[in-house]
Amino acid sequence: MTRIALVGCGYVADYYVGTLRAHPELKIAGVTDRIPERASRFAAYYKLPVYPSLEAVLNDESVQIVVNLTNPQNHYAVSRACLEAGKHVYSEKPLSTLFGEAEDLVKLAERQRLYLASAPCGILSETAQSIAKALRQGRIGRPLLAYAELDDGFLPRKRYRNWRSDSGSPWPWQDEFQVGCTLEHAGYYLSWLVAFFGPAETVTAFSTSRLPEHQAPDFSVACIRFVSGAVARLTCSILAPKNHGFTIIGDTGILWTDECWDYLRPIRIQKYGLFYRVTEKYPSLRHFPLIGGRRYPLTKSGVNNRYRRTHGMDFARGIAELAAAITEGRTCRLSPRFSLHVNELVLAIQNSDEGGETYRVASTFDPSDLLN
Repeated sequence: MTRIALVGCGYVADYYVGTLRAHPELKIAGVTDRIPERASRFAAYYKLPVYPSLEAVLNDESVQIVVNLTNPQNHYAVSRACLEAGKHVYSEKPLSTLFGEAEDLVKLAERQRLYLASAPCGILSETAQSIAKALRQGRIGRPLLAYAELDDGFLPRKRYRNWRSDSGSPWPWQDEFQVGCTLEHAGYYLSWLVAFFGPAETVTAFSTSRLPEHQAPDFSVACIRFVSGAVARLTCSILAPKNHGFTIIGDTGILWTDECWDYLRPIRIQKYGLFYRVTEKYPSLRHFPLIGGRRYPLTKSGVNNRYRRTHGMDFARGIAELAAAITEGRTCRLSPRFSLHVNELVLAIQNSDEGGETYRVASTFDPSDLLN
């Protein structure tokens, strides 16, 4: 049994607690928040103990992992305090809003011989692991190009001010507009891309805010070149019609799925025909079977069904992987260097503005431990 503490009891915390029931090896020792009333309401709803402060969490020797669910601007300070206190850390995305700070956290964790991991954990999903298996088996030949879409519809016309989590926390729309959709969402597919293709080499991006009330970009597009030779295009917005499509084009076929926020989303493979015109009009189409028997399965009986109305993500799976790595004394598949690499790519896209310049990636990671 691994004892964890949650720091931050806002909107996203409900998603974590709602999926922890699929991981009985994790035990919540308690929760805390900078707003005491929010911590008390959250703890009362889920019948959990409350810590009066972050310091109290860090002084509890029984807590092995601190789950940092604060807003992005506080991720660095909270995670650093936890690492300095000798706690392993699982952070909501990103590790930090500044690359230098994220790099500092990774180096600190390595010096302290502590584990540090970051959301999103979607690369551990059945869908992502199955895509990786299909690529290893050469089902579409050599991957040449990938298209990833994270368009969430025209958010300004939605009633987001009325959104509430089950425990009563409002959706943090002010933070969302200040941070931007790229920093919030691009990591979902960027983590897939670097897991499938390895470290990125360059990012050429364009980002802009099309509505004056949005303090951060509400649209971004990036072209990413990987050391392996693959190229990907990633689009992210809160204005364009909802589209979470993901497509990989190989030299013998195409693989695609239509949602990264569902861990059990089907995968389809299209093989090219013998003749060019037939290839486009009459492709052979088949479903690729998802990997089964996962240690942390996401099933209707194993996850809080209330959240299936918006997504099928097991938010706690990353914490479970981190806990398993600590227990087994192995490298976590969401390694600090992997998390840092994804963080750097997100920031490169977020900070590109309208210049469209090419950014050369500084970080790297070892992909050998990421996939089954």
